[in-house]
Amino acid sequence: MKITAKELRQKWLDFYKSKGHVDIGAVSLIGDGTTGVMFNVAGMQPLMPYLLGAPHVCGKRLCNVQGCMRTVDIDSVGDASHFTFFEMMGNWSLGDYFKKEKTAWTFELLTEVFGLDKDKLCTTVFEGDGSAPRDEETAQLLVALGIRPEHVFYLPKEDNWWELEGTVGTPCGPDNEWFYPIKNLDAPVFPDDYVEIGNDVYMQYKKTETGYEPLQNKNVDTGFGFDRMLLFLNGLQDAYLTDLFTGAIAKLEELSGKKYSDGGDDRRAMRIIADHTRTTVMLIGDRNGILPSNVGAGYILRRIMRRAIRYCRALGVSADAMLDVAKIFIREVYNESYPLLAEKEGYILDEMKKEAARFEATLTTGMREFDKCLQGIARKNEFMKKSDPSYEEEKTIGGKQAFRLYDTFGFPLELTEELAAEHGLTVDRAGFEEAFREHQEKSRALEKGQAKGGLESHSEMATKYHTATHLLNAALKQVLSPDCNQKGSNINDERMRFDFNFDRAMTPAEIQAVEDLVNEKIAEDLPVVFREMSLEEARRENFVGVFDSKYGDVVKTYSIGEFSKEMCGGPHVERTGVLGHFKIQKEQSSSAGVRRIKAILE
Repeated sequence: MKITAKELRQKWLDFYKSKGHVDIGAVSLIGDGTTGVMFNVAGMQPLMPYLLGAPHVCGKRLCNVQGCMRTVDIDSVGDASHFTFFEMMGNWSLGDYFKKEKTAWTFELLTEVFGLDKDKLCTTVFEGDGSAPRDEETAQLLVALGIRPEHVFYLPKEDNWWELEGTVGTPCGPDNEWFYPIKNLDAPVFPDDYVEIGNDVYMQYKKTETGYEPLQNKNVDTGFGFDRMLLFLNGLQDAYLTDLFTGAIAKLEELSGKKYSDGGDDRRAMRIIADHTRTTVMLIGDRNGILPSNVGAGYILRRIMRRAIRYCRALGVSADAMLDVAKIFIREVYNESYPLLAEKEGYILDEMKKEAARFEATLTTGMREFDKCLQGIARKNEFMKKSDPSYEEEKTIGGKQAFRLYDTFGFPLELTEELAAEHGLTVDRAGFEEAFREHQEKSRALEKGQAKGGLESHSEMATKYHTATHLLNAALKQVLSPDCNQKGSNINDERMRFDFNFDRAMTPAEIQAVEDLVNEKIAEDLPVVFREMSLEEARRENFVGVFDSKYGDVVKTYSIGEFSKEMCGGPHVERTGVLGHFKIQKEQSSSAGVRRIKAILE
């Protein structure tokens, strides 16, 4: 059976509507805080309150196709079947029908609507244990429908049981999982030749302190993978050959001049760009849309986008290729099922372009540092060859060098490895991991207040606020006067207080301009670079010394891009993007000729 994505979506919804279900539509892809997760990772997740007993406004029979997001196996994206964004086709009974109806409907849908061979279908049911019996009822219903008895398998709790870990008083129960051969084989063998296509969970028990007891209002929770079902129904083994992705892949072929069918690294790059662009579109275009940042869900989005941009580079196309691919998902693939994407198209593309520009700036700065690594290796090899002709040339970028590229310039280790390979070099991955561990230990010590420096508290928030004073100082110089200088500060985990010389109150427009400028530099995710140098050299390079009497012959300096250059004892964050949103709460007089700003990081 050949079927398009739009046809599959409609067939699922129409089938369950014919059985009395109401299409409740998809909810936001972004977690709302009630489920304890950042993104919706399963179709049933948004319905948890109703499965736990709350009445649903649409009744007891529900269905939808729900977008989901998972990044736990992001490194697997690039093969034939993994995605970060995917959809689940679901239907639910909230204390209404149960096993007899559900087994019959799933069998009818798979065999009569989707045309799967009933003799190749395999299912698994709960084998039972000391706390709940073997699910003979479901097994008997399946065989009565036409499933071959030898194709019904009893599996233990870890395979065929659903419950909320660590809870008491919540519904739980056995599930019935459905499997179909991954290839068109005459005599497929379970489980080697099979893959799961969906499952029906029967919530018929309630967890207690000592075990389980029968549940009065029994629920059904069904979930079938939309992308995977589309794959099977079209007789494919590569999910990127369904019409969800063929337009995106064709565009990447056109832009790169390469063929997906040739396989290898180019095929992998096309898959990653296509998947990550789709996810980017969905996250920015969501009704609760997010933007790239260095915290929370925004950090996940930034990581996905920058990974896609890196593979654009590998494919030989610019980051703008993501914009071309995004238009296909917005205008062609999801124009009917997610109409909000079309309304937000300009916004989505603009934010994607901004993030690409930010990463390109990072790449430009980092590439200069990478070139220094190459030059250092070349100089070492040249020197050693002169003194010892038998010397074997160094062909490895050190772990500490790779970590500095990652830590200071935002280079993912994989990017450093890719660049190294282009020059016939490798990267000391073990050394990188060791440097990373050392960095984590230092960070933990800093958070515990064990590091030395200019603050009484070296907590994570105090460190952020201290770095923010550098941005504020530079912004005041730019907005008010180059003669503005810090005259004191007080920082704790809740807020920052900053004193500076100025002879009048700031206007509301000036306050807003300073606030906007600081947030602009935070959004640019600038590296905070530490260097030790002589006091004379620091002054020559225009580093600002706020309290000259504090400094000796050798000083510590911190530069934040080209925006801020100060002599300081620290501590500081590594990149401005982690600071969050800067908000000035109050501007007032501190003393004659000195103003005071109170601000927070949200």
